[in-house]
Amino acid sequence: MNQECPIPITSGHLPQQVAFDRAELSMILGLYGRMVAAGEWRDYGISCLRELAVFSIFRRTAETPLYRIEKRPRLRLRQGMYAVVGMDGQILKRGHDLKAVLRVLERKLIRVVE
Repeated sequence: MNQECPIPITSGHLPQQVAFDRAELSMILGLYGRMVAAGEWRDYGISCLRELAVFSIFRRTAETPLYRIEKRPRLRLRQGMYAVVGMDGQILKRGHDLKAVLRVLERKLIRVVE
């Protein structure tokens, strides 16, 4: 599992980088664990940058991410700071509530059983 988030260093009031907090990671990792148990996902990576934090989800380690869960605090007063982005770069869901945004991925767990 790739984790590239060192402890953020703050200077003044602005953080040097954006990161997911404990509650956000708990929601994301809960969904991730269910998808791993279902055999859908196998690896993840976390990147903390100046403008956004990204949780990338992979089917296999060497591939491009299937989905990216992004946190962009600058958009919190507009469309919402959370987004789920597909492999092709299309925004699948965006909003202010992470739990509601993650529902677009939880639908992938629901399958018709014959």
